[in-house]
Amino acid sequence: MSKVAIVFWSGTGNTQSMAEAVKAGAESSGASVDMFSPSEFNSSMVSGYDAIAFGCPAMGAEVLEETEFDPMFSSVEGSLSGKKVVLFGSYGWGDGQWMRDWEDRCKSGSINLVTDSVIANNAPSDDDLENCTALGRAIA
Repeated sequence: MSKVAIVFWSGTGNTQSMAEAVKAGAESSGASVDMFSPSEFNSSMVSGYDAIAFGCPAMGAEVLEETEFDPMFSSVEGSLSGKKVVLFGSYGWGDGQWMRDWEDRCKSGSINLVTDSVIANNAPSDDDLENCTALGRAIA
């Protein structure tokens, strides 16, 4: 049985809904899943998981949430080598540039993104939630 961490920040509940769908997908494939806020997760915890799903909405000028999420991600990204990783999040403006930038950051850091990221414009649609469930299955 694989062990999966889902680490997410949500201001409106949209990214939280996506995180719950990722959890359902991973659990449906037999994984043990723990969910964390960015303030609850740190680099010393990475080794305890086979896979990690990170979720963060676009903030400001299409960037990761700057107070909690980005500092946490910066502190763990060097520890993610060899882990299965997926990204997800929601946005309310722009075109998803924050996710492209985040994916590029991961790829340049040799982080193994195992499948395409999922983004939702505002509240996730049924299709978005199904795609998040598929993310969970991909890392289980």
